[in-house]
Amino acid sequence: MAKLLYQGHGSIRITAQDGRVLYLDPYAGEGYDEPADIVLVTHGHYDHNKLDLITQKAGCRVITNKEALEGGKHNSFLLDGIEVEAVEAQNLMHSSKACVGFIITLDGVRIYCSGDTSKTKQMQTFAALEIDYALFCGDGIFNMGPKEAAQCAKIIGAKHNILIHVKPKALFDLAKAQKWDAPNKLIIQPGEEIELAHNSK
Repeated sequence: MAKLLYQGHGSIRITAQDGRVLYLDPYAGEGYDEPADIVLVTHGHYDHNKLDLITQKAGCRVITNKEALEGGKHNSFLLDGIEVEAVEAQNLMHSSKACVGFIITLDGVRIYCSGDTSKTKQMQTFAALEIDYALFCGDGIFNMGPKEAAQCAKIIGAKHNILIHVKPKALFDLAKAQKWDAPNKLIIQPGEEIELAHNSK
């Protein structure tokens, strides 16, 4: 079964059933000991792209916002059975031309990673995708805060909603996550790894 490790802040590690390892926005916490097959970076801020934390396997695919937006559109990538789709992201500091979110599909599980963003028009289309896990930023500084993130969670309708990226220069803020008023809320703390299941409740 695929697994997701929340490393803290906006950083996660996903391990597929076949052992392939994907990192998203490497920066915070622990758990960088597994060499990477895929690395995703939503934008160029220092707290999302610390690639030197990761050992890359031969043939590792690194997809940053630049590759994701190449050609002036949101691109999709099929990586030996793992699907990565770049989606809209924007906030008070970044235009939609400078950052992305990602929808990752592997082992029958679909995961939305918002990146640094506020609500986007494209989110209206995500309910049809039947997303299993949605990870929302919620610091409320340049990005959406918990209230707007909860609204987005209701729009998207994922089976599990997870609040991350909630406190600058900190791995996590448990109190904020506990107060988050989102449906199907799932709290994952830094260093915690969960098994990913399709259509789980």
